[in-house]
Amino acid sequence: MKLGMVGLGRMGGNMTERLLKDGHDVVVYDPDSAAVAEVSSKGAKAATSLSDILDQLEAPRTVWVMVPAGDITEQTVNNLVGLLDEGDTLIDGGNSNYKESQRRALHAATSGVDFLDSGTSGGIWGVANGYCLTVGGEKAAYDRNLEIFKTLAPEGSDGNLYVGPSGSGHYVKMIHNGIEYGMMQAYAEGFELLAAKEDFDLDIAAIAENWTRGSVIRSWLLDLTVDELEKDPRLDELSSYVDDSGEGRWTVDASVELAVPAPVITAALQMRFRSRQDQPLGGKMLAAMRNGFGGHAVKKAY
Repeated sequence: MKLGMVGLGRMGGNMTERLLKDGHDVVVYDPDSAAVAEVSSKGAKAATSLSDILDQLEAPRTVWVMVPAGDITEQTVNNLVGLLDEGDTLIDGGNSNYKESQRRALHAATSGVDFLDSGTSGGIWGVANGYCLTVGGEKAAYDRNLEIFKTLAPEGSDGNLYVGPSGSGHYVKMIHNGIEYGMMQAYAEGFELLAAKEDFDLDIAAIAENWTRGSVIRSWLLDLTVDELEKDPRLDELSSYVDDSGEGRWTVDASVELAVPAPVITAALQMRFRSRQDQPLGGKMLAAMRNGFGGHAVKKAY
């Protein structure tokens, strides 16, 4: 099957490589010409613009957009909707907000273009292991492009799933990422507690490895943790600064909108905020109040 791929960052480039290995004919475009050249060297056909991609595809055309969520996705989708014809398919495989995907699907439909939102999980390992996909939009458009989704999913699996109407694919991926926040925070707190028990002199790398062997809490996240601890047993080379991509925030927003409590995910998100603060005012306020009402000792900042 022939398709276009817009966006050749780490995920887009890896996905293109997986499609090429399975015999798909892929036309690629990215503003970064070096990224286009690299993927072209692996068998993709290069395009110099969005319109050039479409010129190299046969109707009905399918274009997969793999760019960061936000303005760049908005611009790319709007430009493609203006160029695509009735019966073509536009797939957003990035981490867009599901409400934006709902709106974009309605906009695309005015031109007769089918818009699919594909939640895509797998990270840098997807090129080898395959991607977990949750797809929303018109079922007929999903079925028409099923060959693509099957190629990207883990071999011989049901790793691609049609989940419902427009926006649902990205909504499911948003909740997936919220769960990921909570799982990561639980592991982080547990290992910090292990390391803090200094009189036991625990080997946390060995414990992490042990827990991958049949433990109830074994997971791929734990496997990755083992890999990192093998390279740096106390993670001395890393800062405790932890960013967030936005999906955790959207998950917490959804919990408020739906009045469904999500305390673990919310706390995990708040901990990421705290990790990025140096000498936060809130902590100073706590120290000041304890000193004020009880004369408790405080530590000066200098």
